[in-house]
This record gives sequence, C-alpha cells and structure tokens, in this order.
Amino acid sequence: MSGPGAPVGVVLVSHSAAVAASVAELARGLAGGGVTAPVAAAGGLPDGSLGTSAELIARAAESVDQGAGVAVLVDLGSAVLTVKAMLAEGDELPDGARLLDAPFVEGAVAAVVSASAGADLDAVEAAAVEAYDYRKV
Repeated sequence: MSGPGAPVGVVLVSHSAAVAASVAELARGLAGGGVTAPVAAAGGLPDGSLGTSAELIARAAESVDQGAGVAVLVDLGSAVLTVKAMLAEGDELPDGARLLDAPFVEGAVAAVVSASAGADLDAVEAAAVEAYDYRKV
C-alpha cells in the first residue's frame, strides 16, 4: 500500500545496532495485534561498531516510506546532527521525512502505536512528543 491510507513509517536511529533493533522490537510488540506500521532500525555503523551512519539511516527510511511520511526518532548527539544534516541536504531522505523531538524509547512506542492505528504524520509526531510528559513517579 502507498499514498493515501498508507501508514506513516518509523525509523529508529541509535548509536548501537542492538539498541535500535531492540527498541523497534519493543515498539512493534506494544503496538498490539494486527498490522503494525513499518518500522526500521538504523543503528551503529556498517561495520557493526558504535556510531551513526547516514547510509544506514537513508536505507532504513527508504524501506519504510509508503508515501505517508517517515517519522525519525534518534537517541542522542551525532544521531541528531546526522539526521538534521540529511534533512538539510534535501535528497538523502524521502519527502515527508521528519525528525521528531521525542524520547527515544517512549516516543518510539507512541509513534509506532499511533502510526499503526492509522494516524497521519502530524498525529504520530504529537503522540511521540507527548511521551515527554509520561511520569514514572
């Protein structure tokens, strides 16, 4: 499915491939039964070491892009800078890709749950950003 009615894709960018993959697995699992929005992990460097790879991020974004936008969540530091630079370039990420200012784990879960429920990119972003307000005590 692509275009109208297609789900927003979600890309999770971490300095660690294991962290990105685990958060993607958690978000998919918590999205409940049925079809979940496309989620891709972009963690670490191509050689498996820690870091941030524009190549892996671009590939992940392309893999989840179905025409409804791509929500990109990042863990910290250079992941933020890398995605910002890619967005500024304008040709490395799909049209409609958006960096979300949201907590990585809670924001990822909220983004995947809302995207899986059919929310548009603005609503997916709002759900992810709202995760900053989740209180634990």
